[in-house]
Amino acid sequence: MSDITPDIVSFNDPETLNTDDAWVTVIRKMDEAYADLVRTQVEVEEKNTQLEQAQSFSNSIKDAMNDVLIACDQRGVIESTNRALERLTGLSEAALVGRPFSEFLGEPCIEKFQQLSATLAQEPVRDCEVELISPNGHMPLSINCSPRFDHRGRLLGMVLVGRPLGELQRAYKELNEAHAELKLAQERLVQSEKMASLGRLVAGVAHELNNPISFVYGNMHALERYTERLTTYFDAVNGGHSREELRQMREQMRLDKIIRDLGSLVDGTKEGADRVKEIVDDLRQFSSTQETEKAPFDLVHVVKSALHWIIKESKTDTQVLQTLPERQWVLGHAGQIHQVLVNLVDNAVDAMQNSTQPVLTVEMVVKDATVHLTLRDNGPGISDSSLPRLFEPFFTTKPVGKGTGLGLSISYGIVSQHGGELGLANHPQGGAVAHMTLPAVNEEGEHA
Repeated sequence: MSDITPDIVSFNDPETLNTDDAWVTVIRKMDEAYADLVRTQVEVEEKNTQLEQAQSFSNSIKDAMNDVLIACDQRGVIESTNRALERLTGLSEAALVGRPFSEFLGEPCIEKFQQLSATLAQEPVRDCEVELISPNGHMPLSINCSPRFDHRGRLLGMVLVGRPLGELQRAYKELNEAHAELKLAQERLVQSEKMASLGRLVAGVAHELNNPISFVYGNMHALERYTERLTTYFDAVNGGHSREELRQMREQMRLDKIIRDLGSLVDGTKEGADRVKEIVDDLRQFSSTQETEKAPFDLVHVVKSALHWIIKESKTDTQVLQTLPERQWVLGHAGQIHQVLVNLVDNAVDAMQNSTQPVLTVEMVVKDATVHLTLRDNGPGISDSSLPRLFEPFFTTKPVGKGTGLGLSISYGIVSQHGGELGLANHPQGGAVAHMTLPAVNEEGEHA
């Protein structure tokens, strides 16, 4: 038998109890460490998922962009790009990353890009035009470039966003074409409204022309008869008739009265022709396209012309009360202002068609180098719902087929182009009142 006697462990020994507590503590710590490790692993996996989602979101945005997106370092080496550049160059992102962006630029643009990189730290670059080498040749590209910094504010590189100029030029061309079509349509609308206003004057102008033309026509018939008698008398003189025969012939044909009437017939004929000329000149001035430069004209004459033509043509027996100076010069196109006044007078007359005693009051005064013209009717006035919309295009209170809805809108634009203002309101004592202002000038066109 061995002389060695084995140690007998007693659980009642204090040292043994301390060792067990230590192991329990170690195991507990290991459990806590494992739990922390599991939590950390879960958090890392969640962060990875979020990072993958963010990366996927970022990539989807880059790929969805039609514009070229390039991220470069400070030397201009491509670090990341999108599919727009891949489509233009015909290369994949893997083939593009790590290569200087200048490799894909035309020779004249390389130096421009280097200068761009040098100035980028001071300020962003906007709308810089470069030529990109593509499989289809050189393609003009408009790029915007912004600096890229780290969290400490140190410059890391640049971000370039570019768009092929072909698309921009096409968009600009379409925009210009649309603008030209809109301008042409506007000009046609203006001319259409002018012709519509001119149509309203045809009856009045025809009546106005008929008076002097009839006068001239009658005078010419009288002159024709007088000419026949005078020719007969002078033939008798040349035929050697006696003095007594000539005297009797002169009395029978009343040649002395004819000779006295000749002067008045000629003067009356000239006066009628002058009146026809004035009417034609006013009509031509109104119907012209007014492509000439602005010139001084007498606003009083234009007002009287518009009143005369509309009131003559109107079926309503309208009384016109005028307070106008002898002359008042303004600068602009007389025909265009005539169109405005015809429209205002015509609207006023239409508004009073149901009035028992229609009265149109017209006043003109000059204050602070500005001409103030007001036209007031005694009609029913303007409804509260219509008042704010009167100058809107195509808005009209007239029945269908009676108005284009463009008259006041175009009139407002014409007055504005002449440096004036046009307004419509209800008069406190009833009826509507139109108020137009224009800068006053002298006969030479100089501002007063």
